[in-house]
Amino acid sequence: MSATRSLPVICAIGFVALIVVGLLLPEWAMFLTTMAFAKGLVALGIVCLMRAGLVSFGQGLYFCIGAYVAGLMANWTGITDIFLLTALGIIASGITGMIFGPLLATYRGIFFAMLTLSLSMILYGFLSKMTALGGTDGLNVAAPTFLGYAPEGRALGLSLYVYTCAIVVIAGGLVRTFFDSERGLIALAIRDNELRVEYLGASVRKEIVFSYVAAGILGGIGGVISGLAIGHVDPETAYWTTSGEFVFVAILSGYLSIPAVFVGSLLLEVVRSFSNLYFPNTWQLSLGIFLLAVILLLPNGLGSLLAWRKRRRETS
Repeated sequence: MSATRSLPVICAIGFVALIVVGLLLPEWAMFLTTMAFAKGLVALGIVCLMRAGLVSFGQGLYFCIGAYVAGLMANWTGITDIFLLTALGIIASGITGMIFGPLLATYRGIFFAMLTLSLSMILYGFLSKMTALGGTDGLNVAAPTFLGYAPEGRALGLSLYVYTCAIVVIAGGLVRTFFDSERGLIALAIRDNELRVEYLGASVRKEIVFSYVAAGILGGIGGVISGLAIGHVDPETAYWTTSGEFVFVAILSGYLSIPAVFVGSLLLEVVRSFSNLYFPNTWQLSLGIFLLAVILLLPNGLGSLLAWRKRRRETS
């Protein structure tokens, strides 16, 4: 069975496995996993850009857009259906990406990174000054509903977890398909030599814009889920430290494996939670040591482990 044909089967098995694990998790672990997967979606968008040799330090922009879409729709219109909110988050983040993508596609390296960061910080400053949107205090977000079903307590956490897992599996499958497609392979070639890609007849600018918009949409979806899970949104979702956290996960996981992105995001949440619990004054130091160890031992990220095992099976 080819990789393309086996992908739906792998996704289905992965989804069932995640649901079984979720049923066994306590509420705090279920919430932590939901948040890790939501942030992993944003980091997956950065990985899409990393394959083209770019790193965005401003994905907090789309994370914030998605979160505020969920908050504002619930407060202004009373819309709480998670499917509709996710669709609105995709539209808002996609349009934003199409506006800024063509501008950013002309820059590379540190210039691309700093411009994306500046856009995110502009949104942070705007939301902090807008008292109508809650200012620095942010907004409370109503609990989500699922096509009319309004769960409470553990049922709400489980429903949100199942929904998040479904989104993760679908997004992971689509991104894997993109990576294996002609356009995805062109993006990988851009990382090595974009001038040669142009000589072959492909448009580097269009490929970067496509990857940037896709990254923005993934960030928006992650923001919607995060806002609904926490029940609150504030301008900190667009702050540079939030964007840096997503870059942290992308570097931790590498660009060789999609499951590694979500594993890396979950590891980050676990390390941060327990470091904050047992080392409340030095938990940032623990995170720094953890990232340094990964960089030294696995310079290509956690995904290099999975890629190494795959190559070993193929050669055996």
